[in-house]
Amino acid sequence: MLVNINAASAGRQSTLGQLGELSRARVILSEFKYNRAAEIYGEAEPAEYIYQVVEGAVRSYKLLSDGRRQIGAFHLAGDIFGLENGSVHRFTTEAIVETTVRLMKRCSLEHVAEGDVHVALDLLNMTTSNLQHAEDHMLLLGRKTSLERVAAFLLEMDGRLSGAGVMALPMCRRDIADYLGLTLETVSRALSHLHNMGVLGFLGQTQRQIVLLDRHRLAELDL
Repeated sequence: MLVNINAASAGRQSTLGQLGELSRARVILSEFKYNRAAEIYGEAEPAEYIYQVVEGAVRSYKLLSDGRRQIGAFHLAGDIFGLENGSVHRFTTEAIVETTVRLMKRCSLEHVAEGDVHVALDLLNMTTSNLQHAEDHMLLLGRKTSLERVAAFLLEMDGRLSGAGVMALPMCRRDIADYLGLTLETVSRALSHLHNMGVLGFLGQTQRQIVLLDRHRLAELDL
């Protein structure tokens, strides 16, 4: 289920996150709220919009032929996603928790970029950043041990989520496992091992709130 909570008029000047130069452009932006586990768009659907997480979190994934799920990325508050190099989406995206997403027409953004070098540069930087993430994720899946993968994930989330010394993960351990190409049990064992090593501590019954007690030691594990 999604609910339109804010539709901007065509004459309203708005921004789309990092694309700050769009504040000078006339574009149409809308905001939608998605319930937990609601699909935002599906694989192979037309890529007509570009999205930004306002609040909450989003996962992008593919279902493999054997039924397994491979999560390609987690999109957190402020992140832009859905920017494709073709006419259709390559992944399915879902809200991990109750999530508000801002979106704009892809053709509107492309039109603005044609006449504004700053917007075009922003798009190039976003594309480069997405490519770098894909390369890092490929290396993580192909060359790292399970403990190294979990350490790399925690360091990534620490840089994106931590506030007041606490990392509040919106995703469950099943999501983490599907992102890292591991089983749920392996992820749980790795987190318990890091806890026993004194590298991290847990808060709350769900153990989704994590305190990193020794970032240096964690970084050493992420070779």
